[in-house]
Amino acid sequence: QEQLVESGGGLVQAGGSLRLSCVASGRIFSSYVMGWFRQAPGKEREFVASIGRFGGYTIADSVKGRFTISRDNAKSTMYLHMNSLKSEETAVYYCAADRSIGTIRNAEFWGQGTQITVSS
Repeated sequence: QEQLVESGGGLVQAGGSLRLSCVASGRIFSSYVMGWFRQAPGKEREFVASIGRFGGYTIADSVKGRFTISRDNAKSTMYLHMNSLKSEETAVYYCAADRSIGTIRNAEFWGQGTQITVSS
């Protein structure tokens, strides 16, 4: 059973930066597509970014140019580097893993989430 554990969330001022990490247990991280999602209070879960097994990635338009996704297969870890954070990006951020980029939004595995609060 693959388990995903996020870390790196917290309180940051608007315009600041954070780096999230997602560590995967198990032995299949390298063969899974990984993604980041977020959910703000009262809103639906929103796609942020995804990264394929060999590093190909997709970034949501809302964060393009400010957020970067990466992965280290040797460490079974995925990262989300976030710059110029905005107060409206306050949300719980989740990592996800799935066998296919086409189904990442309904991923097979999800982390427990990490809270990011951006103060204005």
